[in-house]
Parts: sequence; C-alpha cells; structure tokens
Amino acid sequence: MSKSRRTYKYRLWPNRKQREVLFSTLEVCRQLYNDALKERREAWKLCRTCVSFSMQSAQLPACKAADPALGKVYSQVLQDVLHRVDKTYQAFFRRGRGFPRFKGQGWFDSFTYPQAGFRVNGGRLSLSKIGNVKIKLHRSLQGEVKTLTLKNENGKWYACFSSILDSEPLPENNDAIGIDVGLESFAVTSDAEIVDNPRWFRAAQKELRRKQRHVSRCTKRSSGWKRACRIVAKLHRHVFHQRNDFQHKLSRELVNNYGIIAVEDLNIQGLAGGTLAKSVHDAAWSGFIRKLSYKAESAGRWLVKVNARGTSQQCPCGRAVPKKLWDRKHHCSACGFKTIRDHASALEILRRGLRLRTETPALAGVALEAPSFSYGA
Repeated sequence: MSKSRRTYKYRLWPNRKQREVLFSTLEVCRQLYNDALKERREAWKLCRTCVSFSMQSAQLPACKAADPALGKVYSQVLQDVLHRVDKTYQAFFRRGRGFPRFKGQGWFDSFTYPQAGFRVNGGRLSLSKIGNVKIKLHRSLQGEVKTLTLKNENGKWYACFSSILDSEPLPENNDAIGIDVGLESFAVTSDAEIVDNPRWFRAAQKELRRKQRHVSRCTKRSSGWKRACRIVAKLHRHVFHQRNDFQHKLSRELVNNYGIIAVEDLNIQGLAGGTLAKSVHDAAWSGFIRKLSYKAESAGRWLVKVNARGTSQQCPCGRAVPKKLWDRKHHCSACGFKTIRDHASALEILRRGLRLRTETPALAGVALEAPSFSYGA
C-alpha cells in the first residue's frame, strides 16, 4: 500500500507567558537565521569558501555557551533553522535566481520541531522549553507524526503536524469527467455542470480598499499603523480561508464521484502576468488543481493533465471550430453540435484525457503530464 504525507493543522491557545516565550523563540530563530546567512555570505566574499550545514551545526554548542538566549530554545529547533538556510542556498543554485535574503522584523513566522521535543496529551501540547499549551483537536491526529511546525498567523498560533499515513483508496469508479476552468465560471464540466466563480477577493475589495486607506494615513511603524496592518492582514486571511474551503469541498466532491478526472495543463504563471492577473489570482486555479492532485493520489483515482492548446477551438468530434475570445457559443457545422464554449472545451478535454489515459501506462493516482503535441481528430 502506498504512503502519503498529510499535514494536520490545529489552533493553539497559549496563555500570556507562553505567548511571550513563543515570540521570543521566533526572534531567536530569526537572528540565528540571519547570522548563519551572514557567515555564509562573508565566507564566500572574503575567502571564496563554502560553509556547509554540518560546519554551522558543529558551532551551535559554542554559540549556546556564548549567548544564553540560544540555550532557551530546543536544540533541534536551532538545527532546523540552519537546515532552512541550507535549503534556501540549494534552491538558489537549482533555480539560478532568488538569492537568500535576510529576515527582517516580522518576516520569520514559524519554527519546527523536526523529530522530538513535543507530545500531545489530551487537550494539551507539551513543547520542550515552552510548556503545555492548550490545543483545539477538532479532528483526530492520524498516521506517524514526523515533524511539528508552530506558526504565527497574524497573532494566532497554529500547530502543524506532518504525518505519514497509508493511502485510503475509494471503491473503483470508471466514470470520467473533463473540467474546463475559467473566469466567467470557475469551472464547467463535461457533464454540463457550471460551477459559479465566487470571486472572493472582488467581494472583499471594497472593504480592503477602505482599510488600506487607513493604513496609508497612519505614521509608518507607529502603534496605530501596526494595528491597521493587522486588520488588513486579517481580511486577506479571511479571503484565503473562503477560497480554500470552496476549493477543498469542490475537489473532494469530484474525487469521490469520478474515477478519471481530466484537466488542462495550463501555464498559470504566464496567465497571471497579463491584464487579467487579478481575476486569475482570485480564481487560484493552481491551488485547485493541486488539491485535486493529492486527493486523487490518496484515493487511487486518475488525474490526467492534457495539452491546453486549442481545446476551445476544436469540437469533440475532432473538427476544428475557430472562435474569437468573445464568441461564447459553439456550433460545429460538421456534426451540428451546439452548446456553450466552455462545455465544448470540457468535452474536448475529456476526449484528450481518455485518449492519453489509454496511450500512457502509469499507476493509478499519479497525475499524468500531457505531451507537447496537438491531438488530431
């Protein structure tokens, strides 16, 4: 049976003293991150020497002896901070861009217990060097817990447990569906079901504009400015939670009801840089497809990504039906098929997905990448 990694997120309710310890731990981790980054930069700048994680980790005992603040933080938490610095360098060399930067005040919002130092006892989370913090276990924690990350989101603390657990395949289902995502409607399926676009950000934009004007009127870094910034961040977080909840429910419904799900392999990053950037970001197609992908993998379903080129310019019968962007109706002169543009696209996505599904051998639950060629009739 295959394994999958899942994160369980719970709300923490620390008391005043525990909040002070949590924030002081964040500050110590931030300073250690900046010091480790500074050492690496200066070692290369002055001596052309690369500093590795093992070299910096070996210095921790001496650093803790020199700085009492480091001794108040669990040792593996400090090691994880050095791992983060090492990962940022590895990512920079892999991508060739995004050189690691120093973390300013408020730009370091989490720390991790990578192996030990934590334990759940009923409604309490026991944390080394911090104490027993009240936790709201709204659902059971399953699987083998690997790491615990404590995260501060706009003054609220959360515990994120990363667990390894067995996949739970759903009963076999041979029903297939094609999904065409868009801006007018969030999605149109090959079954002619239209999912309305909630436009969560657009709905909150008026209130956000008013709150952001208040931020601009405040003196920067003042207490009023910080309070206004927290209010704006709270509104953005609310929009994020609304969008997340909507996509989780829709993706779960699709995975439960269909065994084969075909979607377009869109260049979302390119679309998000054009004139429709705000609407594309508000729809968040990449997040929706990512949720579909891991849910399908866990349930033993097929998620097939097909070539997006020309899906709206071709009839499911295989005949080309050219359309302008403002043409919202589909009418094929060859077969006489009439429908809306997005429904025809969803049918064509399904046709390509089924064809790719039969031509490409793979394991169930693995998202299939479409080859970069155009499909014929």
